Amino acid sequence: MEVVIGPAAVADAGELLTVQRAAFLAEGALNNSFTLPPLTETLDEVRAALADPDTVVLVARLGSRLVGSVRARVAGRTGHVGRLAVAPDLQGHGLGARLAGAIEAALAGRVDRFELFTGATSAANLRLYRKLGYVETGWGPGAAPVGITYLEKRV
Repeated sequence: MEVVIGPAAVADAGELLTVQRAAFLAEGALNNSFTLPPLTETLDEVRAALADPDTVVLVARLGSRLVGSVRARVAGRTGHVGRLAVAPDLQGHGLGARLAGAIEAALAGRVDRFELFTGATSAANLRLYRKLGYVETGWGPGAAPVGITYLEKRV
């Protein structure tokens, strides 16, 4: 069975939030903080993101199972990528890269650059984003005590 990536629907909100929380638990442990926004986001906030006309939300499905998601909010000519999540049992198999590529393709022609951030100690995330052409633009404090790294990709 092949993973299919496509637009999310409001009806996907609960399953999307479940996968997101499962995926970000490891990030919370790595950064010694379980107050990261993807872990504290509510179902109503997910529904609001899905209904926002300036936000594109994609989901990955393996059969009927939602196994990943990503979203990007467009502000001006910048796509702010966030909440890239892959079900823990499928991490490390390229699905995160596929989701990142899909959100970039979904915003083709609408943006000139993409921005995102991740935990400063999230080596696997940083490796993935560098491989996809993102470059580090700075570092700062965040919800995690260890801080966050900002990255961008120009198109």
